[in-house]
Amino acid sequence: MINEILKPECIRLNDEATTWRDAITAAGDLLVKAGYTTDDYTKEMIAAVESLGPYIVIAPSLALAHSRPAPSVKKTGLSLVRLADPVNFGSEHNDPVSIVIALCAVDHVDHLEMLAQLSKFLGVDGSIEFLKACQRPDEIYRQINHVE
Repeated sequence: MINEILKPECIRLNDEATTWRDAITAAGDLLVKAGYTTDDYTKEMIAAVESLGPYIVIAPSLALAHSRPAPSVKKTGLSLVRLADPVNFGSEHNDPVSIVIALCAVDHVDHLEMLAQLSKFLGVDGSIEFLKACQRPDEIYRQINHVE
């Protein structure tokens, strides 16, 4: 079990993006800066959407950007970007997106574990509204990681 799935330095609020590619790049840049991935992983997340469509838009306003475990992933982690202005990903039912969570994992076990832990948070009524309204990254950090 991974205790801390989202670090405070991997959260950015009111970020500027004009396209879905910009939004994924912003979330990917946080993973790179924190030492989780290389720039190649961000390109892989974008390529996945280009190839498969907007399947990562999993709920209204929320995209979960990710790609397969690959050499571009150094360690397992998450980043979260809340956009100042929502962008369209091409999802008929869930656009526009204002929150992009990027997930990277070194293997399939970590990938599934991170998804399970994130799902616990997102499965709580009001979680997306909380992410949209939060004013400080530390509030998001504490809520997602269940830290008092």
